[in-house]
Amino acid sequence: MDRTSNLLDEALGLDDQASPSPISSGRVALVEDCVETSGAFVLHHLIKHSLSPHYSSALVIFVAFAQPFSHYDRILRKMGCNLVVQRDNKRFIFFDMLMLECPDGDGGNISRDGLLELYGKIQKTMEECALTGDKRTCMTIMIDDISLMEVATNGSSNHVLDFLHYCHTLTAQFGCSVVALNHVDIYSSTEGPPLILQMEYLADVIIKAEPLATGLATDVHGQLTVLSKGISSGGESSRNKMHNFHFKVKENSVEYFYPGSRS
Repeated sequence: MDRTSNLLDEALGLDDQASPSPISSGRVALVEDCVETSGAFVLHHLIKHSLSPHYSSALVIFVAFAQPFSHYDRILRKMGCNLVVQRDNKRFIFFDMLMLECPDGDGGNISRDGLLELYGKIQKTMEECALTGDKRTCMTIMIDDISLMEVATNGSSNHVLDFLHYCHTLTAQFGCSVVALNHVDIYSSTEGPPLILQMEYLADVIIKAEPLATGLATDVHGQLTVLSKGISSGGESSRNKMHNFHFKVKENSVEYFYPGSRS
């Protein structure tokens, strides 16, 4: 196997076939991107990994504020994953927030009660798996994306943070993981502590998709930085680990390689 094409897997520990989780169980991952460099391909990669036939008991709960189901299905089909089949098999639970009607909202915005209702549906899905004896080896909540969730709540970062904290409680209750995408450049002109800083504090893993510092290149679309925070347990602690590499998005895959490895 060409190891240079799987640097993201290595950075996240996905090269360990013993674990189906894109992020270690009970942990939170934050994918940060910007207008110049989209990080959506990271979510697509994690969906495909979680729904691999090798992990037949994994479950993905996807909360979509950015795109409809057809968008993700079209992209994942190119990657060899049929989301329609996975949805029918109840391995891929899709919440389309673009189509959600929230009568308590204002002008189509989602109220605090709307987010609480969404959280209740996610919690109920996990509880039903537990009550029916459906012991999933891994359950992952994915959110695309946090910045649009904030827009949907009429700019209430407090409602968004409350929702994320509620989802965080599920990591302890069910051992699930949470993966969320956010656009960091929209906060550059805001005053006071931005939402992104509080999310970075909550996250155990931060994946940053950024443009090249040297500018545009035909064979390199951007760079990824993966920071895994150290874990303290039983009097022992592990140090933070950081990985940095370049990437190129192709039609049905993404190629990863170290800086300077290409002419």
